[in-house]
Amino acid sequence: MEDEIRALKSRKNAVILAHNYQPMEIQALADVVGDSLELAVKAKETGADLIVVCGVRFMAETAKILNPGRKVIIPVEDAGCPLADHLTPAMILEARRRHPGAAVVVYVNSSAECKALADITCTSANAVRVVASLQNDEILFGPDANLAAYVQRELPDKRIIPLPPGGHCYVHTGFSLADVEAARKRGGIIVCHPECLPEVQEEADMIASTGGMVRGAADGGNGPWWVFTEREMVSRLRYLYPGRVFYEKPDAVCSDMKKIKPADLLRALDREEHEIVLPPGVMEDARRAIERMLAAGV
Repeated sequence: MEDEIRALKSRKNAVILAHNYQPMEIQALADVVGDSLELAVKAKETGADLIVVCGVRFMAETAKILNPGRKVIIPVEDAGCPLADHLTPAMILEARRRHPGAAVVVYVNSSAECKALADITCTSANAVRVVASLQNDEILFGPDANLAAYVQRELPDKRIIPLPPGGHCYVHTGFSLADVEAARKRGGIIVCHPECLPEVQEEADMIASTGGMVRGAADGGNGPWWVFTEREMVSRLRYLYPGRVFYEKPDAVCSDMKKIKPADLLRALDREEHEIVLPPGVMEDARRAIERMLAAGV
């Protein structure tokens, strides 16, 4: 099956992009593995005719937005993101009405329609730098309220308004202070994603995106790491740094990220399904917000 996938990829001039939370058998077949920012950049840079996104729908939409003339597919059509579902275009429009002087910053973990209404997008890796680059004192920020709280703590001179107030990722809110306490008893460094609860962030030794975790582990010493994010991230870190010790939380699983199997990838390449199709106006406006982020160098 792997040979067939590689042969089809070569014949069709395809590139496979996979998120760090994808199963390792999918990561092993990918040309690029990374976080949302890394995948967005590679999607824009690729010269491939066919872009296959092994992740969830908003990632495939982002690839299509940045490559409107190329065919973008996602192997499993219903691989969604409950976090992205928290935010709707109607919420953004109403918030703009109530806060006319505020800038709208939309996390890439959102629908194309929401990105189209944003002034600029951000990722967990660059959220603080994106918001700091804006002149506005008030920032409407969605859909992750915990990432918003992280940005607020880092930038106290700005007023960060979470949109909606309770938006969250169920995987990351599954980490608790009890997990922190258990890790402290065993020793090591606690590294958490900024989608974790604020009280967990405050007790962590490091807060980082998944891409930041990869980079941080390169010079993070030889001690064990407790990794507070989706458990597949630990699989990737163990692969990249086989001499290091990393601990995961076994039940920290994003079920949508686990939907794509090698058979789905093979079928998608063979049939070129499921194609991402978006309204031209939505793509144009969303691309403007994403490219502002990329052009800002953050």
